Amino acid sequence: MIFLFVALLLTLLVLGLPVAFSLSTAGLMGMFVFMGGGDALTQIPILAYKALDDFVLTAVPLYILMSQILLTGKVGVDLFELGNKWLRHLPGGLGVATVIACTIFAAITGSSVACVVTIGAIAIPEMLKRGYERSIVLGVVAAGGTLGILIPPSIPMILYGAITDQSIGKLFMSGVVPGALLTVFFIAMIVFKSRHLELEPKASWEERMAALKKSFWGLLLPIVVVGGIYTGAFTPTEAAAVGTVYSLFITFCMYKTLKISDMPVIMRDTVKTTCMIFAIMIGAKFFGFVLTILQAPQAMTNLVAGMNTSPWVIFVAINLLLLFLGCILETISIISITLPILFPIIMSLGFDPIWFNVVMLVNLELALITPPVGMNLFVLQGISPESKMTEIVRGIVPFAIIMALTIVLLCFFPEIATWLPSVTK
Repeated sequence: MIFLFVALLLTLLVLGLPVAFSLSTAGLMGMFVFMGGGDALTQIPILAYKALDDFVLTAVPLYILMSQILLTGKVGVDLFELGNKWLRHLPGGLGVATVIACTIFAAITGSSVACVVTIGAIAIPEMLKRGYERSIVLGVVAAGGTLGILIPPSIPMILYGAITDQSIGKLFMSGVVPGALLTVFFIAMIVFKSRHLELEPKASWEERMAALKKSFWGLLLPIVVVGGIYTGAFTPTEAAAVGTVYSLFITFCMYKTLKISDMPVIMRDTVKTTCMIFAIMIGAKFFGFVLTILQAPQAMTNLVAGMNTSPWVIFVAINLLLLFLGCILETISIISITLPILFPIIMSLGFDPIWFNVVMLVNLELALITPPVGMNLFVLQGISPESKMTEIVRGIVPFAIIMALTIVLLCFFPEIATWLPSVTK
């Protein structure tokens, strides 16, 4: 029965029904079949309420709102100019500036799509103008954008914590070192790929300091948000509120790039994105409830416990499953569907839940640039319509290999992810 139920969900997805409605439809049909009509009806509002009845989820719309404010306020433009002025004279300097700008903007917004749209719209034409190969340009923007779900604040980390009851603060901290490591690897790759290009003229110190002064308020935001969480000054949810108020302050008062007339559009986009995420979570709750009735988590855990094989073999299988799902679903859906089943297995195998959070997110970062439905690929094609999908895919291959090797590195050295959370207050 479990396989038939999962097959129903896959069929609905293949037919093109949105993920939230596919999960809800499959879940409701399963509830009616296995519980009877009357009992199923009474569970629907209870399950929908329970899906969102978690204080930490308050941070989700706040981080989305912060991201929309910064996106509309064009804060990413100043960050790219800062990187350009300070790094353009180095080998692959403009590419390095793009990666750095993506990293900082990811730490500000926590949004992969916002990062690709904002930085890509500026960086792609500038890099092409200076002779960078188109595929590498597209690859570095797509890969740099993925850092949005790993470097805190991260909405997928909030969902992971809500589902698994792990500390959001420690989950946030677990992404800092791996995110910085990926940034260094991406920079090394762009320098290697651009070593044949003529070096750009060095910007004067006056230009550099002017760019730093202009970007100063935006650079403070990740320090305020992440630093406040690390020092224990406020919780991740409070950090979302502080970051939102701060982003309003700098875009209205310091940069003056935001107007009151922009707020209705910002609020509408925030509500749309928030509703999409919460609808997926409610649908996943319905679907997971039926799996619980069918005792799927217990069956999977018992199956794994009874296998006479190394835990690492099972871990590799889990990662392959996540990568496969990443080729057809987006990040929020994968976390909502798989984590309630995978988490008990991970715990039974003795793996660290904080560490697994990072491994899972790096895997899902890889999924963001993996065909056929890697979200960043289509966002890139949207902001660079003259680019062919084959060029985009060819460009992301080196960076996809880096992400895969990073997962291997995390397996050998889990302290990369667990050290900073262990010293966090």
